[in-house]
Amino acid sequence: MITALGHADLTPATWDLVRSDLRARLKGLPADTTGLVRAGAGLSLEFGRMVREAGRSLEVCLPERSEVLKEASLQEQEAQQELLALAEAIRVLPFDPLDRDTCVGADEQLVRSCARLLAVWDGSPSCGHDATAHMVAYARAHGIAVEVVWPAGAARRPFDRALRLSTRGQGR
Repeated sequence: MITALGHADLTPATWDLVRSDLRARLKGLPADTTGLVRAGAGLSLEFGRMVREAGRSLEVCLPERSEVLKEASLQEQEAQQELLALAEAIRVLPFDPLDRDTCVGADEQLVRSCARLLAVWDGSPSCGHDATAHMVAYARAHGIAVEVVWPAGAARRPFDRALRLSTRGQGR
């Protein structure tokens, strides 16, 4: 099983680079490799689409309380619905998509279930909002193979990064 986690604040050009890189990595995997994602927009949805495009099985993790999905933004709800349509299996985990800490806990469970993590990560340390560095360290500490996906020319949106840093220590 394989999962992908990473920064959500990629520039549009970076998304194109990352998609290309992830597609190539998926193409090189054994045919019976299953992709695993936590339901949501952004990288989860993109990776789920690519897993299915590559002819692989997809397993999607949902929060155990279905009513929390109704509290999500319209974009998140649509992404969750699409992932459910793409999924061949569903796993239920105790997390709230609007609570960063429970999402990190759910992502840790995903990583522990996988043989490989594709980390869309620029190498930066964790901040109060983005847990990508934490997930990379967590995977490595648990003996999970980590492949960093950060193609040449990749960048994060500066506005979102400034916003994340300005909200550090303020909860979410």
